[in-house]
Amino acid sequence: MTLILWTLFGYLLGSVPFGLVITRALGLGDLRQIGSGNIGATNVLRTGNKPAALATLLLDSGKGAIAVLLARHFAGDGAAMVAGGAAFLGHCFPIWLGFKGGKGVATFLGTVLALHWPLGLIACATWALTAAVTRISSLSALVAAVAVPIVALVTGRGDLVAVTCFMTALILIRHHANIRRLMSGTEPRIGRK
Repeated sequence: MTLILWTLFGYLLGSVPFGLVITRALGLGDLRQIGSGNIGATNVLRTGNKPAALATLLLDSGKGAIAVLLARHFAGDGAAMVAGGAAFLGHCFPIWLGFKGGKGVATFLGTVLALHWPLGLIACATWALTAAVTRISSLSALVAAVAVPIVALVTGRGDLVAVTCFMTALILIRHHANIRRLMSGTEPRIGRK
């Protein structure tokens, strides 16, 4: 019963579409009608409002981290993994938006940081290094997501492999159109509207 409650809590927290809330509050329009139509920080950046994009990044990552930290505090590590995975799922398929959400990258990073901060730092560093070299957000996300379960396994955190594989698989699925554009050389670079 406890795990069900933490799953529900994580999912509902993850379902809060901060990118959409922030852009509407700032009068930037409906984010779903801008750029890629995604509700995440990369698409918020396409509005030209960098503070709004940063706020979206922090809040989207924060909801994954908060779900993990609260569940761990009150119910242990198993509940933390369930709540974090559910928050990630909520971001990708939010009930408030008819289950049409974001691609989950920021929530993934926040969740991994809270589950095991060294692994989270490796994920963030991998994203940042790939972004600095390629200037392609989707490629950075894909490289970081694939690296996380591998690094978890290699560094002896086998307990995190299942939840990180689940999130990585969903990130790959949610990026199917980006992968096609990457293969054709038409994927937009960071900062392009």
